[in-house]
Amino acid sequence: MKLLKYIALVGVLCAAFTIAKADTIFTLTVPNGALSPFTGPYATVDVHLVDSTHATITFTSLTNSGNIYLFGDGGSVDVNVNATSFSLGTITGSNAGTGFTPGPWSDGGSGNVDGFGVLNQTINSFDGFTHSSDTISFGLTDLSGTWASDAVVLTPNAGGTEAAAHIFVTSSPANGQNGAIVTGFAANGGATHVPDGGATAMLFGAALSGLALVRRFVKR
Repeated sequence: MKLLKYIALVGVLCAAFTIAKADTIFTLTVPNGALSPFTGPYATVDVHLVDSTHATITFTSLTNSGNIYLFGDGGSVDVNVNATSFSLGTITGSNAGTGFTPGPWSDGGSGNVDGFGVLNQTINSFDGFTHSSDTISFGLTDLSGTWASDAVVLTPNAGGTEAAAHIFVTSSPANGQNGAIVTGFAANGGATHVPDGGATAMLFGAALSGLALVRRFVKR
C-alpha cells in the first residue's frame, strides 16, 4: 500500500512538471533592404497565452555590434494574428535610454510591412526618433474562437512572416541626441518554446512540498 501511494504521488509531480507553462519566442533576424547592412538579431517577440482567448505580446530590442535596435514610427511592431476576429488591448512601452519619451502608440490595423507583406495587426508610434521604444507590449483577445497554446496565437502571412518591427538603428547605449543611423524593417526567422520561469519555479515549489508528503506516507 505504501508503495502504491508513493507511485501515485510521484505521478502527480511528474504531471505537474509536464504542464509547466511555456511562451513562444520569435526572434527578428531577417532584415529588409534598408536594414541589411546591420547585423541581427534585432529583437525578440514573446507570445504569452494568458488563457484560451487572451494573449500578451511583448517586443524587446536587442543590441548587436555596438548598436541597439529601437522600435518607432509607423508599423513600430507588427504581428499576424491567428484569429478571424480579434481585438487589441492596451499598448504599453518604454525606453531605458537617455532623452526618450516613448509613444504614444496607436492601433494601425492591418498594414503592409515593407519587404514582408501584409500583417493583420500593426502598432504605430508617434513620429520621431525620440519617441522610439526598446520594449512594446500589448494584449490580444480572440473574438472568434480559442487558442490551444501560445504557439498558435500568431500565424504566418502569405510570405511566411508572423512578426516584424520598424527598427531605428542607433549606437548603444541609446541617447536621444544621437539620432538614428538608419531605419528599416526586420521580421522573424522562426520560433521556439521556452519555459516560463515563474510558472516553473511555482511548480518546483509544489513538487518539493509533494516530496515531503511522499516521505510522510512512506514512513507510515
